[in-house]
Amino acid sequence: MKRFLLDARQMMHPEPFEKAISILRNLDQEKYLYMIHRMQPIPLIALANDHNLNVISKEINEVWHILISPNRNIDLNNFLDPEVVYTKEVS
Repeated sequence: MKRFLLDARQMMHPEPFEKAISILRNLDQEKYLYMIHRMQPIPLIALANDHNLNVISKEINEVWHILISPNRNIDLNNFLDPEVVYTKEVS
């Protein structure tokens, strides 16, 4: 699975939502969005659920980790990485 990391912790509304939507439009069954955010992006999660996407959202050490994929057959918990907040990966 290929990860598209979006670090939205320093972004202001609506930039995180807009960037996440842009990434989601280009995902296939072998890709997923990994967003880290200072808050839970409820509108993004609701939209993903409305489109029947696979979604998990967990707060770890005061940072939200949101994983979204069109592949409903994978367990996104397997890709949850609390250390991702220190990664310099660019989506």
